[in-house]
This record gives sequence, C-alpha cells and structure tokens, in this order.
Amino acid sequence: MAKKPKKTNKKTAKKEEKTKKTKIRAVFTGENVASNTKEAHALYNQSRFGELKSGKIIYSIFEALYLLEQNKIEIKHKGKKLNFDKLLQEARKDDKKTKTKYLVFRDMRNRGFIVKTALKFGADFRVYDRGIKPGQEQAKWILYPVSEKSELTWHEFSAKNRVAHSTKKNLLIGIVDEEEDITYYEIRWLKP
Repeated sequence: MAKKPKKTNKKTAKKEEKTKKTKIRAVFTGENVASNTKEAHALYNQSRFGELKSGKIIYSIFEALYLLEQNKIEIKHKGKKLNFDKLLQEARKDDKKTKTKYLVFRDMRNRGFIVKTALKFGADFRVYDRGIKPGQEQAKWILYPVSEKSELTWHEFSAKNRVAHSTKKNLLIGIVDEEEDITYYEIRWLKP
C-alpha cells in the first residue's frame, strides 16, 4: 500500500525550512573559533558576531559559546565535535572566570547589545548601544563582569574607572549572583 503524500501548510513548511538552515561550521584553534562559511559571513553582516580577519570570521570564546547555546554553530577541535560544556571547559583552562563573563555576555546580547572583547583596552568587554554596529560609532561602555562572591578593592575599582575614562567610555559593572541573575551598575565621570 502506497503512503499518502504528507500535507504541508505554510507554517509547517516554514518550520521545516528553518530547521534545515545550515549551521555555521567552525574550528576551535585553542584561542578562538574560526569559520570561513557563507553562513558565518552572513551572520557577521547581520549582527556583527565575530571579527573579519584575512577573509575568515574569528569568534571570541564568548561569541562561540553563545552561538553554540543558540544552536547556530557546530565547532570541531582536533576532529571532534565540541558541545557547550566542552568548549566552556577548554576556555576555563585559561580563565577561571569564563562562566561569569559568559553569563554577562549572554545577558547583554539577549538584551540587544553588541558585545565585543576589550583586551586591548585592558577590560573584559566593550558594549555598543542598541542599533549601533562596531565601526559606525564607538562603544558606549567598558564592561567588567564580576561574581558577587569576589572582592573588588577601591584600588581595582579606581583602575577600571580610569580605563573607561581614558577610552572615553562609561564603566559598566555586571555583578552575577548565585542564581545567575545579573545586576548592572553604570559609573560615569561628572564635572560639577
């Protein structure tokens, strides 16, 4: 007995088309994640995930973790597929605060901000206001994620504030609590 052809409506067809979208294929280099696929270039043009370098899209660890969690990327390392937990584990070898930083990165991206690393500024992240892409305008904030369990001395706070001021940005501190909720504090210089 022959099977009847499956009826599809517009909603079902759109759902199937969406799930058939090709994931970005990428490789973990040990420091970052790189891809040269058309999907990677399209996502970069749309929402500035990654940095364009030598024709490739280079993702920070935080961008790669976010895209893994969103099921938009497939990452291989030494021929094996990496899942979110494995990539986080690899990243934590170099930086024990990776999870705290990632939680703040994810929260800001989910709120519609573009977040980029800011190592050259001596900070964790630079954050662009909603609707602004890197290159159009300067970042508005320098962002430091911290755990509520960690201590921040006045000296450290002052140093972070000086970095923000010297780069003509406002200081934003994201404090992650035990429930992984995040509270933000913005610090600005005022001239009385």
